[in-house]
Amino acid sequence: MKNLAKAVIAVMKEVKGMEKNSRVGNGNSAYDGTKDSDVKEVFNEVMAKHGLCVLPTGIKETTQIDRWVDPQYGGQKQSVFTKVTTKYLLLHESGESQEIVGYGHGVDPQDKGAGKATTYALKNALLYTYLTPVGKIEDTDKTHSLSIAQVGNTGAAKQIAPAPKLDIPRLNNRLNACTTMAALQAAYKAFTPAEQAATAATKDAMKLKLS
Repeated sequence: MKNLAKAVIAVMKEVKGMEKNSRVGNGNSAYDGTKDSDVKEVFNEVMAKHGLCVLPTGIKETTQIDRWVDPQYGGQKQSVFTKVTTKYLLLHESGESQEIVGYGHGVDPQDKGAGKATTYALKNALLYTYLTPVGKIEDTDKTHSLSIAQVGNTGAAKQIAPAPKLDIPRLNNRLNACTTMAALQAAYKAFTPAEQAATAATKDAMKLKLS
């Protein structure tokens, strides 16, 4: 495995890190991430330079489909949650190889959940295999970058806008309208963390009612 190890170390030396240059999601649940296309572009070039390639060899998938009726707008809603564990062969031109794994999940109202899940799985497998740091140095586990006041041209700190007021009655009505446990779980999962905290009691009461 000497040739493979040497090539992997060479890639690690060249790929020092990647930026979180993509905004994912909306509202309170939005977060900063790294584009899949950027990850592939960087590793494609550097891995090929050092005689490495990745071949998909296996996938284990589970899919959960939840449907419910939207009490506010009417009509049936659907959430497709796909979770995958994938296997890849990290192959060197010398013939030496090592199996690596990836994990990913994706949610979509139609048929794109599987694509999202496998995309994340490969991206994460590459980043973890080469221990590639993602994000700026000031991003830490203790302080989220979005919580830090930004300084404008005048030097004055810009205040973060307050979170929008929650419409608790509407959220509770949506949970109370669920007729199955699956619909209840899907509706609650679609809420933001703040909305979930505000409606936890209603969710628990509905669980008892539907069980």
